[in-house]
Amino acid sequence: MSKTKTKISGTERVNILDRIVAKKRLEIEADRYKLPIIRLEESEIFFRECYSFREFILNPALTGVIAEFKRRSPSKGIINNTVSVKQVTNGYVAAGASALSILTDRSFFGGRKQDLIKARRENQIPILRKEFMLDEYQVVEAKALGADVILLIAAILSPQEIQKLAKLAKSLGMNILLEVHNREELDRSLCGELDAVGVNNRNLGDFSVSVQHSYDLVEHIPNEFLKISESGLSDPQTIAELRAAGFNGFLIGENFMKQKDPGMAMHEFVKGF
Repeated sequence: MSKTKTKISGTERVNILDRIVAKKRLEIEADRYKLPIIRLEESEIFFRECYSFREFILNPALTGVIAEFKRRSPSKGIINNTVSVKQVTNGYVAAGASALSILTDRSFFGGRKQDLIKARRENQIPILRKEFMLDEYQVVEAKALGADVILLIAAILSPQEIQKLAKLAKSLGMNILLEVHNREELDRSLCGELDAVGVNNRNLGDFSVSVQHSYDLVEHIPNEFLKISESGLSDPQTIAELRAAGFNGFLIGENFMKQKDPGMAMHEFVKGF
């Protein structure tokens, strides 16, 4: 994937998710060869107790915002590649973030596993590993990197795969956020091991965005799960309205990262709700 700011279009948009998954499968096999699971379990932070995603999201002293560190995306190109993980994540925490989201996909989003390690070292709130999770290896790896929460994307996983990965994450003391985009994905993917359900307002097939997806699905998400609205959230009033509709948390990245100082951008944003 080119690192230019040129936006993708046409066939590229339609096939981007398939391309990401195909590339990810190759990366997983290479990583498994270079660093076997037994080595991951030797990480000095592998046995640390994870922070409770629910506890931090529902803490009234915090904002409910899951603030994301994101250098670039396939649809927008470079968003911000001049700021450091420490600077941004410290700024987010100071602004009242309930959790952090750290992209670890390098090929399409410019993320690095080291970003998560650095964020973990610097902060004492839950960290979501934002990744295209396909294999149990990645779950164990997430724990070794210092993540508290893993993301399972319904669009790329079968119900059986979701349950298998969720069970493994639970056995490691981790939290699970299931991401869905429509009612069909939601209905077929729910399982008891989940902690939260996120509605992605961005279609991963063509990258179009509509917050209406969140409003359409909120009442269909069982109340036993945290309800998270993801992507396309650029107006504090929208956050207030989504909260009133039943959402507990809000994943926001690009709106902050496109600013010179993402932490300060979040600080100003949360004044509005």
